[in-house]
Amino acid sequence: MLNQIEDFIRDIQLASIEKSADRAAFAEQFRIKYLGKKGVLADLFDQFKTVPNDQKKEIGQALNRLKNAAQSKIEEFKATVEKSEQSDKRLDLTLPTDYEQLGSRHVLSVVMNEIIDIFSRIGFTVAESVEIEDDWHLFSALNFPPDHPARDMQDTFFVEKEEGRQEVALRTHTSSVQVRVMENNKPPIRIIAPGRVFRNEAISARAHCIFHQVEALYVDKKVTFSDLKQTLLYFAKEMFGEQTQIRLRPSYFPFTEPSAEMDISCNICGGKGCNICKGTGWLEILGCGMVDPNVLESCGIDSKEYSGFALGMGVERMAMLKYQIRDLRLYFENDLRFLRQFEDIV
Repeated sequence: MLNQIEDFIRDIQLASIEKSADRAAFAEQFRIKYLGKKGVLADLFDQFKTVPNDQKKEIGQALNRLKNAAQSKIEEFKATVEKSEQSDKRLDLTLPTDYEQLGSRHVLSVVMNEIIDIFSRIGFTVAESVEIEDDWHLFSALNFPPDHPARDMQDTFFVEKEEGRQEVALRTHTSSVQVRVMENNKPPIRIIAPGRVFRNEAISARAHCIFHQVEALYVDKKVTFSDLKQTLLYFAKEMFGEQTQIRLRPSYFPFTEPSAEMDISCNICGGKGCNICKGTGWLEILGCGMVDPNVLESCGIDSKEYSGFALGMGVERMAMLKYQIRDLRLYFENDLRFLRQFEDIV
């Protein structure tokens, strides 16, 4: 029996899985052969009961060596099988590829492009300019008085603010683009100015220090408030649906006179009143008005011959109303759970 055990140990040590076509099956058959209920070790332990007492110690030690050799070889086979499976998985060119998620446009880009497209259909062209502006284009040319709050440090990010030098700041509105266009072009002018703007505000669900605007400017002979109102009505119906109604409320802006705020009928409740519109049935979306003659004159345009209107809206607010987004901070956090909600928007 001792010789038989030594032969089994030798066979185990010489056993190899490398040339096996099915390594997992080979390893399992090897385990069953030696450690199964009817395997080699089970049979030898049954025979061990009949071994004379003077041989039990030597044969018992041999059986333990056989058991340890079998277990060690089985662990070796398992490691080889796992490594082989991992390698095969990486190299198997017949396996289907992993799904790669495609990127999509940010919801703000989608809404901004939609606004641009609506205005382009009625003859407006896109104008862009720098994001760091001087005082003249940001404030003075737009009829802001010297003591206007927008010129204060708590409202504006100034890059340079020194005595005797023209102040330079991150632009607080894209109205500066309108000034540059009027300075360098003769009427008729019909442009929209989309872009990013900056204001020194605390970040919250309803406010942010960075946001996006789209402003529109139309300057020509005999431009009236009726032209402005018809443009606004066309935009509202194209943006929010044919059923949308508008209303204009008197307001004040330094660069327009008369000025107005525009509301649309709530697209959530249909104007009946809900928590979004605070029960009024109306939602404020933009500011507008006739270009102040002082602004035209500052830009070298004869205000007695030409008139015009201007309007401006926040892209974030448009997206909030259109897609019922409750928190401005979501636009800038790059949370994939939020962004993937808009993958199907064309």
